[in-house]
Parts: sequence; structure tokens; C-alpha cells
Amino acid sequence: MKRQLTTREAAERLGITSGRVWVLIQAGRLPAVKTGRDYFIKESDLKLVAVRKPGRDRREFRARSR
Repeated sequence: MKRQLTTREAAERLGITSGRVWVLIQAGRLPAVKTGRDYFIKESDLKLVAVRKPGRDRREFRARSR
């Protein structure tokens, strides 16, 4: 059985904040299952966002400023 991680555990493994994990989930870049009020991420799915450029995506920033 694959291990399910909380957003806090995923953040610790990725070296980012739990808020940033939530943003990745909302953007569809990190698959997660919502159970009640919490999100759970498969440990194997962390590799989808482990190698990424630091900082925000410029396209996301431009869309918000319009």
C-alpha cells in the first residue's frame, strides 16, 4: 500500500511551506485527495513537483494582475 502524506509532511519532504503545497494542489500540478477538510498526497506523486524552478510562474502572476 502506498503511503499517503498530509500537506505538512509533503511540505517537509519538498522543503517548501504547506501553503505552497496547497497552491500546487489547486493549480493541478500535485494530485491530492480531499478527505474532510484535509488533503492527502501519495508519496510517489511528490516526484511530479520535486524538480521545479524556484519562485512563481510568471504566467500565473500576469493572470492575477489583470
